[in-house]
Amino acid sequence: MKYSLGIWTAMGLWLVGSVGPGRALADKDAANGDVAPARKADKMTQTAPAARPQTEYVYRTIKQDKLKIYLSFPPGWKATDRRAGIVFFFGGGWRKGSPEQFRVQADYLAQRGMIAARADYRVKTRHGTTPMDALVDVKSAVRWLRANAGKLGLDPDRICGAGGSAGGHLAACTVLVGGYEAKGHDRSVSSAVNALLLFNPPMKIDADRARIFGFTAKAAKELSPIDHLRKGLPATLLLYGTSDGMIAEGKAYMARAKALGNRVEFYTAEGAGHGFFNRAPWKKRTLHRADEFLASIGYVQGPPTLKLTTARPRRKE
Repeated sequence: MKYSLGIWTAMGLWLVGSVGPGRALADKDAANGDVAPARKADKMTQTAPAARPQTEYVYRTIKQDKLKIYLSFPPGWKATDRRAGIVFFFGGGWRKGSPEQFRVQADYLAQRGMIAARADYRVKTRHGTTPMDALVDVKSAVRWLRANAGKLGLDPDRICGAGGSAGGHLAACTVLVGGYEAKGHDRSVSSAVNALLLFNPPMKIDADRARIFGFTAKAAKELSPIDHLRKGLPATLLLYGTSDGMIAEGKAYMARAKALGNRVEFYTAEGAGHGFFNRAPWKKRTLHRADEFLASIGYVQGPPTLKLTTARPRRKE
């Protein structure tokens, strides 16, 4: 298998001003998409891997682009396997970003036995779209994985949704938000993930955030994860830096979700700001913690193989 070199880690600049954490997302992590009514050219591609798996597929074809999903397979992979999977969605404020952001994490978890995917989705700088379109794409990517599970050696009932900032928000929305589905796709195949691994996601789309990032007033209400909590949600790990302005909404989300009987774990990186998981030493530390979480829900086996050389200054709540 061939992998492209380099890791996309740039999260943009934190905008300092009177707006607070809503504006912080604008440059700290940007991505995008507009609930463009599905176009005639829209279709979900369902090609299957051959005996030796490919690492790149088109999961959705639309007028603007062919959206790709990049797969990392574990050693000893067979199409007849039923392995747990994970799909990563990059951050970028719904405006920009690249699937390269989580390549290291995906490759590591593949070595741990998972089918690890990284999905592209429409963003403003590349496609002229809004966050609502991005959610349509993200749901389509999850549905593509599940629809092709039997050919990918994937267990369709064990797919973890993961993402950073805007990407984490979109992953959460696959579970918490109805609608925003691509027209013509098979709705009998669920577009919701079975577990959540979320790196400093925004959990509330207020009026200010909506204005900055292109949410309509209706979508802002519909796409605020904290406002749609209920019983029976998937196991979730949230990871934030203590200096991130979004940590308060993450803690509020955890408290409300737990009160409803849901399992939510919380990792904090002392003194770290937004996008901390992209940088040393937190990239390894958060991946180690993610591995522990995935093992606890049966998605990987045994302790992490990633070794940490120093004590981990973290708090678990």
